[in-house]
Amino acid sequence: MLLASATSGSASMGGCPRVSLTLPPLHGLRAEIAAGRPVTIVALGSSSTEGAGASRPEAAYPALLETLLRRALPGREVSVINAGRSGETTAEMLARLDRDVLAHRPGLVVWQAGANEALKDSDPAVFAAQVQAGLGRLDAAGVAVVLMDNQRAPRILQAAGSARFPEILSRLARERRVALFPRGWLMSAWAEGGLPSAEVLSPDGLHHNDRGYACLAEALAGAVLEAVGVRTMVAGR
Repeated sequence: MLLASATSGSASMGGCPRVSLTLPPLHGLRAEIAAGRPVTIVALGSSSTEGAGASRPEAAYPALLETLLRRALPGREVSVINAGRSGETTAEMLARLDRDVLAHRPGLVVWQAGANEALKDSDPAVFAAQVQAGLGRLDAAGVAVVLMDNQRAPRILQAAGSARFPEILSRLARERRVALFPRGWLMSAWAEGGLPSAEVLSPDGLHHNDRGYACLAEALAGAVLEAVGVRTMVAGR
């Protein structure tokens, strides 16, 4: 579940439009922060989590998210683990969920899924069942989840049935009462704020470039911080 609205203001050169995204409260993560315990977030996904299209690993969104959260939570131990693997489907992510996600005992998992299913014309019903299974395993482990849908990239938008996968994530977020981070909506809001998709995507027509990952991390950091009760300014906001 998520409330989203664009605020006034446009993108400056190299900056990001001011966009407000409100996640439901992340009570478990908030308790960890209040208790002074280390904060561990795992970013699970495929190539746009791993950082394809970025100029270097440090420009992928998980690394930038870690930097922003550390800045907002001085003196706290914050780790954002990049568990993105290029080309993976949801079934392949589930196969390594124990090893690459639950083994880190995260307080939050940001799960990006559906892009490769869209590109491979996968069965939406199978995708829905797989995400349901993953959410069930994460819930059983007491881990909060933020689902992230697909980027508005030409290669995804041209795929037959590509809209079905974000719709499934939105429905499951409502049904399972987990947070949804609507990247497709966010990119539309960026365009309305003066930052067209062409400026946040790499030449491959699929992945973000450095600016896209930076704006993604900024929006996600702001939403997570508000969801744990920390009101602060992140870069460019």
